[in-house]
Amino acid sequence: MKLTTKKLTSLQLALAVLCSVGFHNVANSAPSATSATIKDWPHIKSSIAKDPAMEAKIAKMVSHMTLAQKVGQMTQPEIKFITPDDVRKYYLGSVLNGGGSWPKMNKYSTAADWVNLADQYYAASMSTDMADKVPVIWGIDAIHGNSNVVGATLFPHNIGLGAARNPKLVGQMAEQVGKAVRATGIAWVFAPTLAVGRDARWGRSYESFSEDGRLVKEYGAVYVKALQGKFKDDKNVVATAKHFIGDGGTDKGVDRGVNKATLSEMLNQHAQGYYGAFAAGAQTVMASYNSWHDLAGNVNYGKMHGSKALLTDALKDKMGFDGFVVSDWDGIAEVPGCSNDSCPQAINAGIDMVMVPDNWKSFIANTIAQVERGEIPMARIDDAVSRILRVKLRAGLFGKKPSDNQYAGKQEALQARDIARQAVRESLVLLKNNDSVLPLARGKKILVVGKSADSMINQSGGWSITWQGTENKEGDYTPGDTLLTGIKEAAGAVNVHYSANGDDVDVAQFDVVVAVLGETPYAEGFGDVAASRGLSHSQQFQEDLAVLKKVSGKGKPVVTLLLSGRAVYANDLLNLSDSFVAAWLPGTEGKGVADVLFKNAQGKVAHPIKGRLSFSWPAKACLSSTLTQAAARGGSEVLFKYGYGLHYGKVPRMAALPEDTSTACNVASNMIISNPQDQTSYPLSVTTGKRKVTLGNEMALSKPDDTVAVKTVQVGAVSGKQISWTGKGRFEAAAAFATPIPANLVPDGALQFLAQVQTAPAGRVGMTMECGDTCTASLDLSSTFKNMAGAGPKAVKIPLSCFSALGVDMRKVKTPFNVSTDASFVAAFADIKIVAGAAKDADALSCQSLK
Repeated sequence: MKLTTKKLTSLQLALAVLCSVGFHNVANSAPSATSATIKDWPHIKSSIAKDPAMEAKIAKMVSHMTLAQKVGQMTQPEIKFITPDDVRKYYLGSVLNGGGSWPKMNKYSTAADWVNLADQYYAASMSTDMADKVPVIWGIDAIHGNSNVVGATLFPHNIGLGAARNPKLVGQMAEQVGKAVRATGIAWVFAPTLAVGRDARWGRSYESFSEDGRLVKEYGAVYVKALQGKFKDDKNVVATAKHFIGDGGTDKGVDRGVNKATLSEMLNQHAQGYYGAFAAGAQTVMASYNSWHDLAGNVNYGKMHGSKALLTDALKDKMGFDGFVVSDWDGIAEVPGCSNDSCPQAINAGIDMVMVPDNWKSFIANTIAQVERGEIPMARIDDAVSRILRVKLRAGLFGKKPSDNQYAGKQEALQARDIARQAVRESLVLLKNNDSVLPLARGKKILVVGKSADSMINQSGGWSITWQGTENKEGDYTPGDTLLTGIKEAAGAVNVHYSANGDDVDVAQFDVVVAVLGETPYAEGFGDVAASRGLSHSQQFQEDLAVLKKVSGKGKPVVTLLLSGRAVYANDLLNLSDSFVAAWLPGTEGKGVADVLFKNAQGKVAHPIKGRLSFSWPAKACLSSTLTQAAARGGSEVLFKYGYGLHYGKVPRMAALPEDTSTACNVASNMIISNPQDQTSYPLSVTTGKRKVTLGNEMALSKPDDTVAVKTVQVGAVSGKQISWTGKGRFEAAAAFATPIPANLVPDGALQFLAQVQTAPAGRVGMTMECGDTCTASLDLSSTFKNMAGAGPKAVKIPLSCFSALGVDMRKVKTPFNVSTDASFVAAFADIKIVAGAAKDADALSCQSLK
């Protein structure tokens, strides 16, 4: 890393640091656990108590059900893959729509269109041959508003709400979300997210309210209460506390990765939001994709979806949660020994409703067979169905079709623009304000620059109309206003000139420059920042740095607004700005930003800026630990601590900050693909016949159509997997999303693994690396493995250049290791990794020999 300091004396640097951590009206210490340290999972008294009469009714209903009817109630497909008649025929208990899925796949479906489909699903559930008719429940990801629906108000994402520090406002917003969801005929919301985000590299950082569990607890309680109420109001919907548990604390911020927290950290930070949500009566919990490996306590809980210790022992038994647990999208497929249509482990662990978007028919058949074979106890099935019925009865879904709701089909019920605009105003955090440039007086000549000034897409971010938020056009976000529209209204359109890239403008002709910079949309997986890339905004979005350089230092003050879903390294941008505002992802009501930037017509501050950081802000692009950990020990990696936020008025000048000019971060000399301890980022799986099965410590595949068998063996001194092929099949390590191979590993790097060949291959053996449908390379390792037969374990090293020469993009590799054949072959594999410099080793294979 190279640091340069512009015009920075030692005294100025000291003042800069003081400015960066001390000038706000709240304590700036790092978040801590609650005052009374929790030592075990606490029992939480829910505001919604059990009703003995309802429990008797539930028991009677369950006793009338056949096994097929019970399993149907536990099944949740996606609307793209089912018809209303499927709901009737298979007794489906729930449906969902993912991000980017709409009635008849019409993106511009009206509220009435949504309600019409909801009524069809409901009618189908009421026309089954069940003795007691059970209404279907539709669930939707309403992340920051009814965010899949065109025409719905999009509120600031949770990261901005956390900065607002206004629980009452969050409750008002959540109530409006419930109304907007009811307007589309849907009664279940997959929110709130209660993750305690601990690493800004995590691609879902903006879904977290705060790095402080205490704030998440307070917000979680308010959010759930506002969504659900007592299920007496037509605005009420079923809430979901998600994702249980620890998704915000994975190592290096890797989505679906490993949380390595201690039990105390999990109880006193990551679980805090659930304490608040359960006390408020949250009726459903969504299991998390991540694993939890308590290294200090030497306890590996594994994948949440398969952990009975957490889903049953902790959540249901100790905490007393009596609603139902739903899996995440194909989440059961990541449990060792499971596939996306079969997972007795997950059901036995405590999953009550299984989200199987497209493989639901085979899931139902498999689950029925597993119960009949005794792999899943009938008592577990009865408990799951009882929980589902309990929630549906409490929510008042029986005897009332979706269109009976007073808001159903009303387009205007999708909108809550005034509350959203207030939320935008209160979410803004002022990080720098030299010479009190802000607030701006009206009547000034303003130059607005930056790609995000007139972009509803960038200001709304991911989980907006579509999953990643990248498949939309500007006109999809209606009604709503961009930041530029708000600035023009506040300053007078005649006084504002906009140039996205800052070209062909004379800064001297203006009184002030407003630069609107920002990230482009992303959501889970695709939003992760690789540890090797670091958190520098300018490295990722060089056009933002370029436009700021064009207007800075020209004798006119520069106000920078940064739209981002996380706290980013931005010292270079701060140095080029006189004032700097973290605006997060404000959603559709961009005028809320201008409300705070400008004085009113009378020259008064009508809306003072008052947001405070709910996440620590980095002083460096490359992190050696989470910012929360760095803040706790007073580390130099933190520029602005939790709670920082300037107010208008006289504040000390911020001197120039040191700038990190490195283009990549120093990371480890190898990248683990799979080892015996944590097979999480790249789960091992086998594809045999028509099934893809995630591997566990012990896994025997023995169905009649299996062409591959697996067992755990020692490969030298390391635990590995022995794969026995009798026909076509593959053994691979693949991530859920494409991720970059760290840049420092690519030059002269190699895919390296231990292999021990017991039976030489009878046909071609391919080693494949892929990063997409048109980004795949397969090498021929047949001769290599034939020469290894009976010779004991050996390290195989394949230069990465062999794959990249055939078109693999190392910046987005999804499957770094894939061994396949269609003939007999027996070999064991272990210790799979990418190793820097290994391609230059004398025993590395040559690309020519693999063609």
